[in-house]
Amino acid sequence: MLPQITPPQSGSHRNTVAPAPAAISWRPDSGESPLPVPSKENNPDVELSAVIVGIAADEPQVLVVRPENGALEGLPSGPLESTHRTLGAGLRSWVERQTGQLLGYVEQLYTFGDRNRTRGGRTLSIGYLALVRELKPARHAGAAWRSAYRYFPWEDLRAGRPAVLGQIEAQLRRWIADAPATAERRLREERARATFSLGGRPWNEDRVLERYELLYEVGLVAEAHRDRVRTWASAGDALDEGASMFADHRRVLATALARLRGKIKYRPVAFEVMPPTFTFLQLQRAVEALAGLQLHKPNFRRLVESQQLVEDTGQLAAETAGRPARLLRYRREVLAEMPAPLARLPVSAGKTRKKVVNPA
Repeated sequence: MLPQITPPQSGSHRNTVAPAPAAISWRPDSGESPLPVPSKENNPDVELSAVIVGIAADEPQVLVVRPENGALEGLPSGPLESTHRTLGAGLRSWVERQTGQLLGYVEQLYTFGDRNRTRGGRTLSIGYLALVRELKPARHAGAAWRSAYRYFPWEDLRAGRPAVLGQIEAQLRRWIADAPATAERRLREERARATFSLGGRPWNEDRVLERYELLYEVGLVAEAHRDRVRTWASAGDALDEGASMFADHRRVLATALARLRGKIKYRPVAFEVMPPTFTFLQLQRAVEALAGLQLHKPNFRRLVESQQLVEDTGQLAAETAGRPARLLRYRREVLAEMPAPLARLPVSAGKTRKKVVNPA
C-alpha cells in the first residue's frame, strides 16, 4: 500500500514529506523467497549451438545437420540438460551425438536471444566456435560438411567480385534513394558504404555479420520474410543466392565467420584447422579460404617467417608438382613469445587467380 501524504493546511507553504515505506519483512527460515518466482514464459530454455569449421578443397567447411522432415539445414545444437556438467560438456555431447565429430579448439561466441528467433516460446542460444583439423565423415545421414560460402556467396572474393554483389549493390541503391528524408538517406548510404563498399570504399572482410544484418533489415534474405519482419523489400526481391538456415542459425554462422576473420589477424588460430605438417602454399590457401581474399604470396611468406610462426620439419612434401615443397609445422611456443603474432593480412593487389582444388 502506498503511504498516505497529508496535504498542507490552508495558508501553509511548507512541503510535507511522506514517511518512508516500511521495510520488507522476510525471514530466512520462512521457506519463502524474497524474489518473485519466474514463470515458464519469463524463464526461457537454453540451447547450445556449435559453428564447427574446418578446411577441405580450399573451402571453409561448416558442419550442418538437416532434420528428417526435410526442414532447413541448421547447426548442431541441443538444449542444456541437467546431466551436463558444464556448458562445454553439453555442447560436445550434442555435437558427437548428432554428427560423430570430436571437437578440439572451442571458444564461446555469443548469446542469441531475439524474441522471434524461434517459435513456441523464447529460447536463449549460447553459440560456440569450434575449429577442427580433421573433417570426419558425418555419422548420421542428416549431417554434412558444407562450404560456408553456400550461405554467404557474397563473402568470397578470392576469384574476383562475385556477381551477387552487383545485385546487392543495385538493390541497396534503390533502398537509399527511397529514404523518406535527407538525414535517413545519408545514414543508409553510409551504412551501405561501410558494409558493401559502395562508392569504392575498401572492402572490410571482417564485417560479415553487419552485411548479413543489413540484408536482413532491408529484406534481401528470405529469413526476414519468414520471420514476418517489416522490410523495405518484398519477398520477391530476396536474393536467390545464399542458402537459408533453420531459425537464426545463419546469423550465428555470420557471427562466427566474422569472429574468425578478425581473430586470424592477431592470434594464430588458422593453425587449428591445419594438419600437423603442411606446406607454405597449403597454409596460404587455408588463410585465404577463411578470409575470402587472395593474399600476396611473397608478403604472406615474409609475415609468417618474421613472426616465427612455423618451423621446418626437414622433410619434403611427397605429392607436389614441380619443385618439392618443404613441410612445416606450427610453433606453439609463439603464443608465449608473442601475444599478438599477426597484425594484418597482406592482401594481393594484383589479378585474382582461379580456384585450384587440392593444391600441392
